[in-house]
Amino acid sequence: MIEPNDNVTLGKLSLTYRVLFTGYLLVVGLGLCMAGAQIMLTHGMADGKPGLSMNDIVYSYYGNRSGSKLEAALTGKMKDKAPAEVNFTLIKWARDGAPDAEWSKIAPLLEKNCGTCHDSESGLPEVTKQDVAKTLAEVDHGASIATLTRVSHIHLFGISFIFLFVGWIFGMAEFNQRWKLILISTPFAFLVLDVASWWLTKFWPSCAWITMVGGIGYSVAAMVMFATSFAQMWLPRWTKK
Repeated sequence: MIEPNDNVTLGKLSLTYRVLFTGYLLVVGLGLCMAGAQIMLTHGMADGKPGLSMNDIVYSYYGNRSGSKLEAALTGKMKDKAPAEVNFTLIKWARDGAPDAEWSKIAPLLEKNCGTCHDSESGLPEVTKQDVAKTLAEVDHGASIATLTRVSHIHLFGISFIFLFVGWIFGMAEFNQRWKLILISTPFAFLVLDVASWWLTKFWPSCAWITMVGGIGYSVAAMVMFATSFAQMWLPRWTKK
């Protein structure tokens, strides 16, 4: 393995290693962009409006406790998936406590308007099943402890490996040593802050702003390391003759 030091810099690497590192950074960068898009399409629509807001974060982790997940979906991102009168009937059923006696009337509506997408192969909740529908009709308490635990360990393990190799590549850049150390350590610190903020928001919704800070912090640091690494591997000012 190449060890970063004063004599081994990105501009002095052989073409083989520059192509290798560039390929890795491009693919990881694309993956981070896809992750951002996924956040916008899931958490970013939690309040029914495009774009990530504080309400989105609160609804995702603390929940929208003024109503159920079913109602939040039917008044938000799923509003246009069924006629208004169907949405009204489903919301009324949820607000009435999802009574079993009315399931015979609710089941066909869910089957007709939701069953096509919410099937066993989609990964989405199978709302045509009564037990699933009743769960979604309960007051929305946000992400469960089990979900937070699962997502937290995946993020901490997976994203830390990404920043390990990005930081290792950037460690060979010609850069002010103090700022280099700050940039390499920043993504790890903000990753921990980001994950911690999910748990804090689960119990104290006023902590939602910490999630924003965490995500912005490691994104900015990563962008600086990416841009610097690309420039010093390929621009004539840094590359060896």
